[in-house]
Amino acid sequence: MRTISVWICLATLATAFTLRAPAQDAATQAQLDKITGQIQDVEDQLHSQQQHISDLEKKISDMEDKISAPQGNDFASADDLKKLAEQVQEIDKKRQEDNQKILDALEKLSRGGGFHHPSPPDNPVNPNPEPGQGSQTSNNGQNGYEYKIESGNTLAAIVKAYRAKGVKVTVDEVLKANPGLDPKHLIVGKTIIIPSGQ
Repeated sequence: MRTISVWICLATLATAFTLRAPAQDAATQAQLDKITGQIQDVEDQLHSQQQHISDLEKKISDMEDKISAPQGNDFASADDLKKLAEQVQEIDKKRQEDNQKILDALEKLSRGGGFHHPSPPDNPVNPNPEPGQGSQTSNNGQNGYEYKIESGNTLAAIVKAYRAKGVKVTVDEVLKANPGLDPKHLIVGKTIIIPSGQ
């Protein structure tokens, strides 16, 4: 009974389609062809993806077999060792290039192209006063040395240079002797006082 009903419905639909105008049939056929082509493309992509998934599953299975194999087979192939050796050589080559760049930069700095290490001058504000005479002092009442700031100087480097010459002084003492001195922004050509540390 159901089969007869289905056949009657199909016959009715077929009759309805045959009664349509030829232009509508052509447009409908074009749409059907387009949809059919799209379905075919989707099926092709699905098949390609299934093939890719199968390949990946096989690779995973092979790797699991290698991992679960006895330790006697735990070795690298000649190609693996060759690739590793090439990578090590490339890393070593880059390391040597970096070392050369560092050496070149240090050479440039040592030739005066960069940082300048100040040397304490021999013009103390208090040059060995005679016994019985008053001590000479700087403008702010501090015994010490005058130093003219040069390009590339830092306060830490200036203090270090004076300490190397036997003047026991700290950065804090220099800052106290020079009120308003900003250690982060030294002004080239400005004269500062380096306390004698006595």
